[in-house]
Amino acid sequence: MSRRRTVSPKKKIALLAGAAVVAGGGAFVMATTSNAAPVQNASNSTVCQGLATALGNNQSFIDGQRANPDAQSQARIANREAVIAQIKVQQAASNCAVGESAQGPQAAQPAKPAQPAQPAKPAQPAKPAPGQQQSTAPAQGAGGGAAGGQQVCVGSTVTLSGEAGAPAASSNQFPAGTKLKVTNLDNNKSTIVQVTSVSGSCALLNNAAFEQVREPGKFLIRRALIEKVG
Repeated sequence: MSRRRTVSPKKKIALLAGAAVVAGGGAFVMATTSNAAPVQNASNSTVCQGLATALGNNQSFIDGQRANPDAQSQARIANREAVIAQIKVQQAASNCAVGESAQGPQAAQPAKPAQPAQPAKPAQPAKPAPGQQQSTAPAQGAGGGAAGGQQVCVGSTVTLSGEAGAPAASSNQFPAGTKLKVTNLDNNKSTIVQVTSVSGSCALLNNAAFEQVREPGKFLIRRALIEKVG
């Protein structure tokens, strides 16, 4: 006659609790894995591209200071390293690849801008009647007067440097004191800023200036009009 092995109620409770813990742990791991959003990079996210370009511009500036140092280079490098650290924080918060660096189109060969349409050839004026004086005043050309400044850096994108302070810009083409007008053609917002330092791009706006022309959630202006106005 065989004897059936019985399990005490306490052991049954312990076994059930252990199984629940294992199942719950597995479910937690699966939920955590399934909820983790994939890290984005500059190739598939405009936000990440803007931050990567800003980081690359600051790194390029640091490299230039180290290659040609002067009395203020160490202070400038320390400032830009702090800016890079802040950009990395923004990359992490935006789920971008932290530390990803990229140079904007201005570092490569810029796209050839479309040639402006040639103005129509004016008709020859009729010969004045004898004794009538012909006017010799030239016609007002396009872009004359106070229509705007001189367009520069055609094809360049604009991003932010990560620096604080009053609205300002930095540039690798224009000296300190130059005034630039930057227009975001996607929302028609513009700002006029003064160049205060050197950077690795044509026009790099600090945080305050970039906020004046940015689109919400974007760190890169792809369609930018940059004009020298002073």
